[in-house]
Amino acid sequence: MLDRPRATGAALALLGAVAFSGKAIIVKLAYRHGVDAVTLIMYRMLFALPLFLALAWWAGRGRPPLARRDWMAVAGLGFSGYYLSSFLDFAGLQYVSASLERLILYLNPTLVLLLGLVVLKRRPTARQWGALALSYAGVLVVFGHEATLAGPDAALGALLVFGSALSYAVYLLYSGEVVGRLGSLRLTGLATSVACVLCILQFLLLRPLQAAVVAAPVVGLSVLNAVLCTFAPVLMVMMAIERLGASLTAQAGMVGPVATLVMGVVILGEPFTVWIAAGTVLVLAGVAWLAGGR
Repeated sequence: MLDRPRATGAALALLGAVAFSGKAIIVKLAYRHGVDAVTLIMYRMLFALPLFLALAWWAGRGRPPLARRDWMAVAGLGFSGYYLSSFLDFAGLQYVSASLERLILYLNPTLVLLLGLVVLKRRPTARQWGALALSYAGVLVVFGHEATLAGPDAALGALLVFGSALSYAVYLLYSGEVVGRLGSLRLTGLATSVACVLCILQFLLLRPLQAAVVAAPVVGLSVLNAVLCTFAPVLMVMMAIERLGASLTAQAGMVGPVATLVMGVVILGEPFTVWIAAGTVLVLAGVAWLAGGR
């Protein structure tokens, strides 16, 4: 039986994973009101910006100011890990189901492994290659089923979401050293604030101000996305790591794809088929196998 701190950590990890997974559902609901990706992500980041600025301030209390190289690292990581990754994800969700989106994003550990091979010349073990094959086979099973229903749009959406996962994997690969200097919460607050500003600027450059006039549900959904599915999960996962450790928190996070699948079926009316179930099992098994080999 878990003691109180570990039980609290487990609950936080599970809630954080489910809250993160809800992002795709909220985005799909907002798209039903005719909003585009540029405008939708602007609203999400507009409402999230004050929260992450407050987080950066709180986490940086009593710590030395950032050096020039730290600001450059924060800007680069914010661009890759939160701005580009978020935008490609939102764009991809216009074309693929929430279930397929979550499975592709769940390939992040495998992408970090592959980037390590290309960039750092770290050769994967036979076990890691097997986990990679299993995970990608699962995504291909779901993608193949979805492509028969959505046609070429499914390929475009899957490519955009895969680009999102790759962009975030770059963030994960290069953030380790910066986390050591700044701390995880301070880096998250600063890098996400950079991304928020970039998303707002993107809207101002690409859309007329009149485009900000959207249906009331879009604004409400964006507030929900910013608070419940963006800011709150960051804090919950960080607090879970403090109580459980990174490994157990990551294992609890495996509930994410399943939560997205269930919410997609119940809330969005997405189909549930044997192909989706099989693909989900393969991806989760591959990621679990990869984590077990570290």
